[in-house]
Amino acid sequence: MHQKEEYFTPGGYELEKILNRGSAVYTRVNEVWPNVYIGDEQTAKNKANLRKMGVTHVLNAAEGTRNSVNTGADYYDDMAVVYFGLVAVDVVGFDLSQYFYSAAKFIHEALRDPQNTLLVHCVMGRSRSATLFLAYLMIYHNMTVVDAVDHVKQRRRIIPNWGFLKQLRQLDESLQEKRKDMLCYFDRNPSALENRKLP
Repeated sequence: MHQKEEYFTPGGYELEKILNRGSAVYTRVNEVWPNVYIGDEQTAKNKANLRKMGVTHVLNAAEGTRNSVNTGADYYDDMAVVYFGLVAVDVVGFDLSQYFYSAAKFIHEALRDPQNTLLVHCVMGRSRSATLFLAYLMIYHNMTVVDAVDHVKQRRRIIPNWGFLKQLRQLDESLQEKRKDMLCYFDRNPSALENRKLP
């Protein structure tokens, strides 16, 4: 984490450079976190392989009719998979941030049980699904956007589109501001930390 020195959210160009430097080779599916895989459409539709992987939860970041993976919850009926689908398109102007917190909550809830295994996917498993998983790391694991990108890119080749990178940068700024406010509150009210009383 970048907590020792003052951290600033990188600009878009700088974040793209970080993303492209020393990235993993592209494959259909990769484990990017314990019991979390990011994959593509073919991975999501290969039930035999999903069973081998032990997948219990599926987050489809590409529901809909345009550049999508129309599996739906019914597709996994014979697998007893918990399914969450989001209608999202991989274009710069699409507001994927509207799903950051709901997707992060789904991932978090799935991982509460160490027996669960989650597949997060879109068509290629590089933009929509990757962006949502990066947001999860930032929201639930207090990672900066740089830390989250560094973590995932070592395990999977990801290429969030420019618009999604901008939304991740905005999330990063918002989370950094909340953390600063929380630190200021506890500096002013040290007993609240001991009693865990939040404002």
